[in-house]
Amino acid sequence: MYRMRSWSVRNARWLNAVYEVFEFLLLKAFPLLTRIGFARLEKPFVAVEKVTKGFLVDSRSCGQCILAYTGMSCPMNCPKSIRNGPCGGVRSDGKCEVDPEMNCVWVLAWMGNKRTHNNDYPIQIVQPPLDNRLTGSSAWLSELRHKITVRERDESFDHEL
Repeated sequence: MYRMRSWSVRNARWLNAVYEVFEFLLLKAFPLLTRIGFARLEKPFVAVEKVTKGFLVDSRSCGQCILAYTGMSCPMNCPKSIRNGPCGGVRSDGKCEVDPEMNCVWVLAWMGNKRTHNNDYPIQIVQPPLDNRLTGSSAWLSELRHKITVRERDESFDHEL
């Protein structure tokens, strides 16, 4: 798994582009997905996420994926489960203080973020704490619903003006 994690970070730009296309398609399919029902879609989406993200980034299925911010390095692979940057115990060679054989996931995240974003560093955006109630749920469906909610709120705000 570690080899695939490293590969994903090295190919973060390409993987991020693929995800953006996938997200675009999901947004277009939103009316259909709504008719099917998100409760019915949850299990199949979780299964697909587990296989794809599990293989590519060794995802821990937290239900609150921030791979787009972390250069395709899953922060839940950190032995301390730190979600907002390295712990301060990162060794000078970039290895983890808990597991000296492993590169710090946040060092990898910074490298992947630089590959994905030219002069923009979304890795610097502070993420909310992990909501453990969402563990095992579909991060894709959650993100889709969030984006639709934001879009609808923005559209209603525009109409008020």
